Amino acid sequence: MSPTVHALRNEIRVSVGRFEREVSSSFTKEALAAICDAVDADVDTSGQPSKPAMRAAIRAAVDGLDGDSEDSGDSFRKADLEAIAEALRDEQE
Repeated sequence: MSPTVHALRNEIRVSVGRFEREVSSSFTKEALAAICDAVDADVDTSGQPSKPAMRAAIRAAVDGLDGDSEDSGDSFRKADLEAIAEALRDEQE
């Protein structure tokens, strides 16, 4: 059985030092910035980048995700979350 979107988001949050959420919710700007830092995304997180800019940078940094697609700034789909979680697992090994 594959993990739910909520479980994947929580796995990613914990991997980057953020707190799990009891209810399903999208990533905060702070969580996206932490993910950017963890996957070496090409975005300056010291300023105030937009959520779409951070999501696009994460997609470009993670193998298997298309950072150049039209919807690269849109919310992550389940397949995106699976690829991000896998990239973070690889980083921790």
